[in-house]
Amino acid sequence: MRIKVVKRDGREEEFIPEKVVVSCLKAGAPVDVARKIAKIIEGRLLESGRDTVTAKELTKWILELLRKENEEWYRNWILFDRAVKRRRTEEELKE
Repeated sequence: MRIKVVKRDGREEEFIPEKVVVSCLKAGAPVDVARKIAKIIEGRLLESGRDTVTAKELTKWILELLRKENEEWYRNWILFDRAVKRRRTEEELKE
């Protein structure tokens, strides 16, 4: 089953677990934790039976798992989004 991610601008792309791994690594998580988080996310998507997920939902799930593992990695992600992507991720996820 192919799962599509609906990006913020409306484009769709295939869900690639490796992208979750890379994002977690950028936040400071070690490879084993990053892979574990990607597997959990992939499992949630497959269990849901859905064929699409929004980028926002995906980010929310990843951040929840990252925060459970290590608050600093969670913070790193938030700071990166603010500095580089000019996003206010924490505020967006509360909407």
